[in-house]
Amino acid sequence: MTEVEKAQRVRRGMERVTMMDVARHSGVSASSVSLFLRKPEAVSAKIAPRIAAAIEKLGYVPNYVAGGLAAAGSRVVSVIVPSLRNAFFSETVSALEKNLSRNGLQTLVGHTEYSLEQEERLVRAALSWAPAAIVLTGNDHTDGTRNLLLKTATPVVEMWELPDAPIDCAVGFPHEEVGRAMARHFIARGYENVAFLGARLDEDTRAASRARGFMEEMREAGCKAQLISDPAPASTATGARMLDAIGNDVRAVACSNDIVALGVLFEAQKRDLTIPDRLAVAGFGDLDFAANCVPPLTTIRPQAEQIAETVANCILNRESEQRSYRTDFALIPRRSA
Repeated sequence: MTEVEKAQRVRRGMERVTMMDVARHSGVSASSVSLFLRKPEAVSAKIAPRIAAAIEKLGYVPNYVAGGLAAAGSRVVSVIVPSLRNAFFSETVSALEKNLSRNGLQTLVGHTEYSLEQEERLVRAALSWAPAAIVLTGNDHTDGTRNLLLKTATPVVEMWELPDAPIDCAVGFPHEEVGRAMARHFIARGYENVAFLGARLDEDTRAASRARGFMEEMREAGCKAQLISDPAPASTATGARMLDAIGNDVRAVACSNDIVALGVLFEAQKRDLTIPDRLAVAGFGDLDFAANCVPPLTTIRPQAEQIAETVANCILNRESEQRSYRTDFALIPRRSA
């Protein structure tokens, strides 16, 4: 056997298994295989197991782009979040995947690291796959992203915020109200000299909205409040660093999320600042550690699973004319504030 023949045999062995291969192996038509891939319940109980067995044996993976299969526009949902390092976004994605998979939909996840330009690139890439829907986080987008999505027939859901004019559907809650709720809690506890500590508020528009609501509520009540922002991503190190920026007379701090708040707790304990007698600390997110750190963290609990379930319903029940869905949040008072 010549080297050319050897190369040709290797190449033939690497060729992609086709829908026709599956059809021949299972003894059905290619149209039956296509229907099974798009809508398995529509295929007769007699031939569906044969097709499934052939797919499993041959290792067949549909080529949605090259084949132009209708399933490309009916079974894949593109989900774009700012960061997978933030637990409440990863929890939302996980819950959304669970809700969609029950209905035969798969998810493709992208993260922007809070870059609107990266979000636009991901949206362009997603649209080239003709997804069943696109799920975005928030309502702050480039003009390019907004124009693309306004012109497409693809369903779009913006989550975690409630814009006045959604591109299509929106699921979330007003973040300014979250900030005001925490401020009212501080006022009720008698904390009159306070600070809001925020990580990269110039990029995280939801945290910036919470900061704005908090500051406005405190000032309307005649309390002294300062806003401290750090350009670094939210981390315990960022929280610890921001503690240096507050004055010695500050009585309580609200943090842009629980990770920042945890950093403040760590640093305060290093400095022997008693929590909450000397400094009260609150966060946002109610992450897993919040109830178990020392002391347990006062925080705001967004309903991540409720958001995910409502987003899934928006995608699956397109006949509804409702376009904005408000979800709940709850203030969880614990010993830190």
